[in-house]
Amino acid sequence: MAGVAIAPGERKCLELPVGRLPTQTMLSLPVTIINGLQTGPKLWLSAAIHGDEINGVEIIRQVLEQVKPEQLYGSLIAVPIVNVFGFIEQSRYLPDRRDLNRSFPGSPRGSLASRLAHLFMREVVSRCTHGIDLHTASHHRTNLPQVRANLQDAETYRCAKAFGAPMLIHATTRDGSLRQAATQRGIPVLLYEGGEALRFDDYAIAIGVKGILQVMNHLGMVQLGLTPPAAPPMEVKESKWIRARRSGIFHLKVTLGQQVEKKQLLGVISDAFGESTFNTYAPCNGVVIGYTQNPLVNQGDGILHLAVFDARSDKKE
Repeated sequence: MAGVAIAPGERKCLELPVGRLPTQTMLSLPVTIINGLQTGPKLWLSAAIHGDEINGVEIIRQVLEQVKPEQLYGSLIAVPIVNVFGFIEQSRYLPDRRDLNRSFPGSPRGSLASRLAHLFMREVVSRCTHGIDLHTASHHRTNLPQVRANLQDAETYRCAKAFGAPMLIHATTRDGSLRQAATQRGIPVLLYEGGEALRFDDYAIAIGVKGILQVMNHLGMVQLGLTPPAAPPMEVKESKWIRARRSGIFHLKVTLGQQVEKKQLLGVISDAFGESTFNTYAPCNGVVIGYTQNPLVNQGDGILHLAVFDARSDKKE
C-alpha cells in the first residue's frame, strides 16, 4: 500500500497523503494494516467518515489491541479516521460542507470530498473482500446499536447475523455512499450505527468491538471463544421517521430499544408557556431505534425513528 510492502505476520501504520491546509500543513489518512501469517479474507474497518462520529474511532482502537498478526488469517486494514478534516474541526462535513458519504466512488480531479473518496477506494476498498463501516447518529440524535445492510445478499446476511447487534435492518444503499460504491464492486459491507456524535457510548462501543471480532471469527480470520448474544437480533425490513407535526418543546415518553404498539404515546410537544400540547403517537408496531436529544423542534423535524414490525410477523422475529 502506497509503495510499502507489509510482510506476512507484520503490522504497520501508514499515512496516506490527502492534502494541505491553507497553512501548508500536510494532512494524511492514517491506516493500520495487520497482515496475518496465513492467507484468508481481507477486511477493512472504517470510522469517522462523518468527522464528528467518534464511537467508531474507539471501537477500531480496541479491536486493534486484540488482533495479533501471528494469530490472524488474512489481512485487516483499519482506517479509524477517514474524514480527517471534519475530525479536527469536530464537524460532520468537510471544509466545503460536502458530505463525504455522498461523494463515493470519487474522482482524482474532483472536489476535496471526491478526491478523498477516490483515495479511500483506491488504497483500501480495492484491496478488500469485506468491509465494516462504523457510524453514530447525526448531531443532536442518538441511535440504538444496529446493523444496516443488504440482508437479501447471502454473504452480507451471514456477516450481519454474526455481528450480533440488537437490531438488523435491511437497507438499500444511498447514492454516493461508501456502502453503495463497495457493493457495486461485489464487496459485502456492513454499516454499524450506535450512540451519538461527539460522545463515547460505552454500550455501543462494546457491541461494536464484539461484533467486529465475531464477524472476523465467522470469516475464519481469528479463532476466539466469544460468548454468543443472549438473544438473537431482531430483523426488520423497514424503518420510519416520526416527524413533528408542530413546533415546540418535545417531551419524550419512550426509551431506546423499547417496543411500542400502534397508537402508543411516544411523546408530547408543548409550547414554552404550557398553554397547549400536542401528542405524538406510534403509527405502527415497532422498536425505538433513534430519537432527537434536542427538545426544541420545528414542524417537520425528525424526532423519533422506529424499526417497523410487519403486522403479519411475530414481534420475536
